[in-house]
Amino acid sequence: MRRSCSDLAELYKVETKQLNRQVKRNPLRFPEDFMFQLTSKEFRGIQKIKNTIDQYGGQRKSPYVFTEKGVAMLSSVLNSDKAILINIAIIGIFTKLRSFLFLEKA
Repeated sequence: MRRSCSDLAELYKVETKQLNRQVKRNPLRFPEDFMFQLTSKEFRGIQKIKNTIDQYGGQRKSPYVFTEKGVAMLSSVLNSDKAILINIAIIGIFTKLRSFLFLEKA
């Protein structure tokens, strides 16, 4: 599943501008398998669909799109209460998963 900047900004309760700024400030945290930018053709296709649905407008540049790994990484670079809670949940799940795997090997 992939999510766009505006979707994730809403999820993490930050402005899209703030999310984009943090991505640009932390380029090593977002390799290709974490995030990519839509091509102009892909973006125009999405704009056409959204224009017919809800008169979408405003965005001029092709947005970044994040994979599951990128969504998790965003929670570690954004400074909002929601991002912090999501990051804590991700770490908790990772720790539980690791302990389950450890018990299975024993």
